[in-house]
Amino acid sequence: MTRFTPAELEAARDRLVPDVVADGLHVLFCGINPGLMTAATGHHFARPGNRFWPVLHLSGFTPRLMKPSEQGELLSYGLGITNVVARATARADELSAEEYREGGRLLAAKVARLRPRWLAVVGVTAYRAAFDDLPHSRIRSSGGTPMAQVGPQERVIGGTRVWVLPNPSGLNAHWTAATMAQEFARLRVAAEARESTEG
Repeated sequence: MTRFTPAELEAARDRLVPDVVADGLHVLFCGINPGLMTAATGHHFARPGNRFWPVLHLSGFTPRLMKPSEQGELLSYGLGITNVVARATARADELSAEEYREGGRLLAAKVARLRPRWLAVVGVTAYRAAFDDLPHSRIRSSGGTPMAQVGPQERVIGGTRVWVLPNPSGLNAHWTAATMAQEFARLRVAAEARESTEG
């Protein structure tokens, strides 16, 4: 793996990383926004310690552990990757509430255009921030924020169902790779069941 200096990583700030998408995917995974390592390499979930790729394999979505540089191969499995916010930052807390909301609007339009069977948002916080002001389920807290939990959501975008997954960042200590893989596997089973009923 290429090693970057702090200056090289900082130079990747605000860079855009192309989506890995196609029409009619089984699952479109959606991260919060690219980190600096992702922006520097051009590969999603590239930061060492991010558990996305191992969990994708452990959950049965991919037949082997893939490297971030092999992200294009996901399309052959009916999988893709996008982000709520396209701009790369060192930390997600550098994003404004307006960036999340605008990202949610753009994401909804992208999903309506690409028509994946499932949109899988990695991170409850990202899901709540992105979709707070869009029409969605009647389940709200007294403060008006959607009470999303990990798992399938009531929200549908066009014909696309939505699932919230745990954030695979190494900073998310609430989930181990094993428990995360169980949740990813629940989505995989649901996606396969939906494919068989639609096929």
